[in-house]
Amino acid sequence: MAAPRKYSYELRERATRLAVETRRDPASAGGAIKRIADQLGVHPEALRTWVKRAETDEGTWPGHDFGGSGQGRGAGT
Repeated sequence: MAAPRKYSYELRERATRLAVETRRDPASAGGAIKRIADQLGVHPEALRTWVKRAETDEGTWPGHDFGGSGQGRGAGT
């Protein structure tokens, strides 16, 4: 039997959305992940990983496409 997840899906989605939106604003981008992680009780490295994955999936961060669309870095190029 698998262990329960430490963070709920809803918390992950909310924290990721807040961090991505905050990082788009240059005035508040500095320290956004740590600040939001502290506010929501999430480990900063966990949030950083979620944000990186979300930004990669939407194409604002270069790298592998975790969404499974097969159109990530190196696919077809």
